[in-house]
Amino acid sequence: MLWTTRLLSALTRAILHPLMPTTTALSAKLIFPTAQIVEEYYLPIIYTACRTCYSEQLPDQIWDKAVSRQVADEKQQNLVRKVMESGHGSTIEHVNFTFAISGVTRTLSHQLVRHRAGTAFDQQSQRYVSFKKRDGYTIPDTIAKGDLPDDLAGRFQQAIDDNLDLYGQLLQAEVPAEDARFIFPNAMQTNLIMTVNLRQLIHMSGLRLCTMAQWEIRQLFKQIRHEIFRVSPFFGSFLAPKCVPLGYCDEMGNRDEHCRIRPHRDTVMAVWEAYRGGELTETEGPIVPETSPFRPRPRRVPVPVAHDEPAGETMPVGHGEAPEAAIGQAGGSDRA
Repeated sequence: MLWTTRLLSALTRAILHPLMPTTTALSAKLIFPTAQIVEEYYLPIIYTACRTCYSEQLPDQIWDKAVSRQVADEKQQNLVRKVMESGHGSTIEHVNFTFAISGVTRTLSHQLVRHRAGTAFDQQSQRYVSFKKRDGYTIPDTIAKGDLPDDLAGRFQQAIDDNLDLYGQLLQAEVPAEDARFIFPNAMQTNLIMTVNLRQLIHMSGLRLCTMAQWEIRQLFKQIRHEIFRVSPFFGSFLAPKCVPLGYCDEMGNRDEHCRIRPHRDTVMAVWEAYRGGELTETEGPIVPETSPFRPRPRRVPVPVAHDEPAGETMPVGHGEAPEAAIGQAGGSDRA
């Protein structure tokens, strides 16, 4: 009986809603700069910013050498990479990218415009645009392609269609578009122009390419990453989930580590504490330099004391170290 009901629901969806919208309309195209501009000027601009901070040369002199390739691209990239890895992010705020974004939902755009520093947005207005087409909305795959009971997918689409029909009737009744739009669902599609500097783009990508991000905005930033790679594989390589440069995942929702891109912070800290406590052994030489304050803590063992000193006093002793050798040395907690 259950399979019969589901079959009828599927047939109903196919007959009544053959063109159910999906997520394929989403698009992000880099409209400026061109690949030629990026290749010729963007790396020298950032290199000049980096080099100016650490050189007695005048900025225009540094620029002339960089843009004429008297300084090879590889050398410029090496400096830029080191400066970026050090966290000196202002140097990459000097270059911008402009994207034409279309077919995304209002659900996505509400997330996107939360990024403010280093970004500029202009979005299609629902006040000044009267939407004559009634198919500009997106239905998630979990609904459109899911095996849902009671024709929930069809009813979902019908509810949106009814809202849009009512929107049209309100316009015909001369209700202003700025008021008729109140009936719109979050599924409505919209278009934007976004300009963003490289520093902010890397930050946004770190958050939005994460597997914990909402699926639609992840699709958007996958396209954005592809567009940057198209004009510059060097700059595109910096667009990655935030766990990649961090070395660990800090998402609370991934404490079970169902995403395996990087270990969770809890795991990293547990291993570190075990190492610090001397529970782990370095089998192929020191992983942590001997001079690091994060080497394993010295064990604390009783040390014979003179009769005029309080009984039971202890002193930290290093692994395999005679008690006498430790006298007068700082303990592990002092080093840290």
